[in-house]
Amino acid sequence: MGIIGDSLDKAAANTATRPIPKSAGAQIRFLVKHEKGSTRIVAQRLGISQRTVERYLKGQIRTPRPELAAKLVAEVRKDWQPRVRERAKRQAATSTGIVIETRARFGFTAAPGSTDDGRIRRITQQLPPQYAARLFDAQAAGATEQQLQNIAAEGLQEQYFKDGGRRADGLVVEFTDIDYIELDYS
Repeated sequence: MGIIGDSLDKAAANTATRPIPKSAGAQIRFLVKHEKGSTRIVAQRLGISQRTVERYLKGQIRTPRPELAAKLVAEVRKDWQPRVRERAKRQAATSTGIVIETRARFGFTAAPGSTDDGRIRRITQQLPPQYAARLFDAQAAGATEQQLQNIAAEGLQEQYFKDGGRRADGLVVEFTDIDYIELDYS
């Protein structure tokens, strides 16, 4: 996906209440159980042979190559505690909102005479639940990275730059050149 989509996935993974299994064998067993016993599907997800998955299950292989270990952790995180993640998403979308921390270039379209040149800013801002819900819905619908970026820009525009409608009426924010962005359920 893109930087915002990945950050949404990371925020969802950070809601886990228990750590993922530590050993490669336990991680493989979890994935096989999640896939209802299909070692073939697990092998496809990990990019290894079905026989290798079976050897991990039997304990014949214990230590994976570094790239396989990273892929294994990533795949387990995707499926780890789905109900906990959904509950946290639902709470963020209905009551608590989402915190966005970013360093990016912000430019403005505003009244004549104001400075509209874009500049790099580091912003940490709580976005209300409606923006969290829009981000989650757009991600679930398969939105592009630009669409997710536009939703985040609109949220920052309304909450940070316009202060919830108390100032800078008519200001339109351009959100470009993202250095980093982190999202967190509040």
